[in-house]
Amino acid sequence: MKKKTNLLDQPAINRALTRIAHEILEKNKGSDDIVLVGIKTRGIPLAERLKEKIKTIENVSVPIGELDITLYRDDLEKAVAQDEPEIKDTNVPVDINNKKVVLVDDVLFTGRTVRAAMDAVMDIGRPAAIQLAVLVDRGHRELPIRADFVGKNIPTSDREIVMVQLAEIDQDDQVDLYEK
Repeated sequence: MKKKTNLLDQPAINRALTRIAHEILEKNKGSDDIVLVGIKTRGIPLAERLKEKIKTIENVSVPIGELDITLYRDDLEKAVAQDEPEIKDTNVPVDINNKKVVLVDDVLFTGRTVRAAMDAVMDIGRPAAIQLAVLVDRGHRELPIRADFVGKNIPTSDREIVMVQLAEIDQDDQVDLYEK
């Protein structure tokens, strides 16, 4: 893979998350009944950061959860044929019934991960609404799914890869575009 360009640096990621936090609060008329649920792996630190931004804005700590969608993937047979899928823990420590669940992920691409995440959420409870917040929307949807909150829309080709790095996992904050 060859790096084409840097799309977002640390300050740009921070600004995007601040804007997303404000948009979540505006759309939901405050923080009541909001539950942030990060999709493993990079959605979790993004959800944590959004939680902190909402706390700064509203002085309220919204609950947060972690979602592993491995067993909900529609390509699980393919993954099992290659290797055993790694099962991580799903941890949503609050009742999500009648809550507004905001799924948080790093990149929205085909929509298949989000569909799997919605299935996983519905197995946990029956929220009043499911919303989606993503740092990057790169297009190429295969399912009728759209994000409610987007940090940056980045039109890409099929030959390009959007790589998100977060300090909590990768020791650096940046979003880069690579060519296959």
